[in-house]
Amino acid sequence: MIDMRIAAAVGLAGLVALPFLLPSYFLHIMIEVLLLGLIYTGAFMGIGAYTSALLWNLYGVSPWLGIPAGMALAVLLALVIGYPCFHLRIVGHYFALVTLALGQVVALLIIAGRDITGGSLGMTPRAVGTSVLAFQFQDRTLFYFIALALWFAVLGVRHWASFGMRRAALEAIGEDETAAEAAGINVLREKLRVFMISAAITGAGGSVFAQYIMYINPETVSGVGVSLQIVFAAIAGGMYSALGPTVGALLTLALTEWLRVLFGTNFVGAANTIYGVLLILFIIFMPRGILGVAERLLERRARAVPAA
Repeated sequence: MIDMRIAAAVGLAGLVALPFLLPSYFLHIMIEVLLLGLIYTGAFMGIGAYTSALLWNLYGVSPWLGIPAGMALAVLLALVIGYPCFHLRIVGHYFALVTLALGQVVALLIIAGRDITGGSLGMTPRAVGTSVLAFQFQDRTLFYFIALALWFAVLGVRHWASFGMRRAALEAIGEDETAAEAAGINVLREKLRVFMISAAITGAGGSVFAQYIMYINPETVSGVGVSLQIVFAAIAGGMYSALGPTVGALLTLALTEWLRVLFGTNFVGAANTIYGVLLILFIIFMPRGILGVAERLLERRARAVPAA
């Protein structure tokens, strides 16, 4: 227990010191890693990003209010889509296809509303320079700490959602929904609760991402490409670990930057092709992701030491 506390303290100190040690480019990558580690579905990312940006551009509503509005709209969409899906027992790969299709529908709606959203050309939140009210900062260090605070808040929410009886209920649902219902668990309510929490978190991540990048278009926040990256990050990092999506986001962005340097514009679509191939390999050979494999190795080592 003491060793874990020391490791946590060292890790926290490292995260706080990171922006003062990294060059600007690598700090930019770390901010994206923290934000993309919060994002679960392209559709809700697009909803959050465009809601806050449009409210600011059209009505002058501060992103501090636009971000909660984007979260609320994402939660509403999650309720509208999640309730019939969970009620009709659409689960597993079929539900993943629903969320993937939902992201494309949101992207098409953004393109259709080109007079307001800028369509496929995208849009830029109205820039006013450094302004707390506009959630615009020239110093990336401030954005890093904002992203870090949001990341810690989400870890807290995940811990709360998987604590005590809630965790037992979710594990029972994951094993066998029929048996969970027979044990008195309201499967529909529990799954809908998790889905709506995920939508709120993703909406917040999308809104902050839009304010940081200061440019959004349907493909970067809600298209098939970004949805594939999100799925790849979750599976590669480890779906059963709280830090899995963050590790997956780090791997995804590192791979993206490496491919950009390697191919440039000579091989358009290389990233998505490689993501697809690696996704298949992870599903077959490493279904629990990188952290899942690491945890298994640590458990084996821990068992081997007493035996020795």
